[in-house]
Amino acid sequence: MINWEKISLEDLAGFLSEELRKRDVDVILVGGACVTIYSRNLYQSYDLDFIAYEDMKKVKEALAQLGFYEKGGYFCHNKCDWFVDFVSSPVAIGNEIISEFQEMQVQTGSIKMLRVEDTVKDRLAGYFYWKDIQGLDQAIIISLERKVDLKEVENWSIKEGFQKEFQEFQKRLEKAKE
Repeated sequence: MINWEKISLEDLAGFLSEELRKRDVDVILVGGACVTIYSRNLYQSYDLDFIAYEDMKKVKEALAQLGFYEKGGYFCHNKCDWFVDFVSSPVAIGNEIISEFQEMQVQTGSIKMLRVEDTVKDRLAGYFYWKDIQGLDQAIIISLERKVDLKEVENWSIKEGFQKEFQEFQKRLEKAKE
């Protein structure tokens, strides 16, 4: 039985992933919720962003069976504080299409989500393209909390045309480690 008032973002992601999978809706968790999970809650997102390749009518029907309703472009549950959103496919960060994902087992189910490196890239993309300092800070927090293949992130940054900005990220990350 789900305690909707106290469910964590991570457990809600696991629950929804499992329940939607049972209804033949495969979802991938992306965005800030991945940051929350990888940062061990040092950053707190207030919604869960999923990508589903199924027709949205099928997604809406599955969510309705779970007690969620659509409001202002998000899906809400009367007893739950978290919002659920479905963002456009494909899963991509900058010019890179993402096809490999992390499966994370939590108490309520298995979450198919961005890998830690792709989550760092996603946050850096916000910094690179829109000068979003919060995205830079989130990439640093994840890199402090998890083992991240920074060479992979650097290669992606160079392909995206942001080598100088990646060097700034590295400099700030090293300073944060001190």
